[in-house]
Amino acid sequence: MAEIILPELINGGKIEFSGQMQHQVDQLVAETTINLQHLNQAVTLADQQAALAQILRAPVPDTLRLNPPFQVDFGAHTFIGENVFINRDCLFMDLGGIYLADNVLLGPRVSLLSMNHGEAPDQRHNLILKAIHINQGAWLGANVTVLPGVTVGENAIVGAGAVVTKDVPANSIVAGVPAQFVRKIQL
Repeated sequence: MAEIILPELINGGKIEFSGQMQHQVDQLVAETTINLQHLNQAVTLADQQAALAQILRAPVPDTLRLNPPFQVDFGAHTFIGENVFINRDCLFMDLGGIYLADNVLLGPRVSLLSMNHGEAPDQRHNLILKAIHINQGAWLGANVTVLPGVTVGENAIVGAGAVVTKDVPANSIVAGVPAQFVRKIQL
């Protein structure tokens, strides 16, 4: 079971990012950065899984396949199911929560961004945290960006280079910037 750190931040909405909270997040991000160096330089699968378990603060499924390098800012708010594949150069900004269900495939350079900033100039240092859910069997192509609060439905396909700004229906294909519905998957 994952050790949830700062649970109030998962899908936390608007957060004033200052004081003790900011200090605690910064400290944990620094720890994650050290563990990422170990992960991205690991020679054996066992070393890779040990480093990733430190980053996620949870056991890593034996069925996870990850091709480094990999980047994550916080780490403790990423939750990974069974038989997940994460290709090279993926970036997770997970303070608001990232959930990868079983059998998810992520192409190279996928970015999952669960945080944003306010529009008003005097609020830009504060955060807007919204969880991302990538449901069972979804496949995100190379260089896809998923924005905060988005759910990608079961078995959906997101075309390479898409920017996903809203939920993707199950069993559908989306593509483009912003991602638009293309068609239902032919089962």
